[in-house]
Amino acid sequence: MTDHDNGTPGLSKLSSRIAKTACGLLENRGELLLLELQEERVRLIEVLIWALALLFLAVMTIGVLTATIIFLFPSDYRVYAAGGFTLLYLVGCVVAMISLKKLLKRALFPSTMSEFRKDKVLLQTFE
Repeated sequence: MTDHDNGTPGLSKLSSRIAKTACGLLENRGELLLLELQEERVRLIEVLIWALALLFLAVMTIGVLTATIIFLFPSDYRVYAAGGFTLLYLVGCVVAMISLKKLLKRALFPSTMSEFRKDKVLLQTFE
């Protein structure tokens, strides 16, 4: 009796199935990786925008703080106005810094890595 007589697939058919499954797996993972690369590009642009906001607001804080110190002497109300602007820019810096830190803590390619871990576990079951 051959493999074909008892209804089990032959070695060539099994090899073909394994190859098709492997190609499908690689295609699926490749598509997932490309999707996450696009998401990372958007994230990078967002990080750059927040970094520029942080830089701009930090420079403005230093400028206003300097102006506050310079204008401390002549008028009573100039001090309060310049101090208010300094506080406003300082709060903006803090918000931008917190947002930037939050963006940078996110893991890279989380779905792809999760799928690779699942594949690893699945392949280990065949050992």
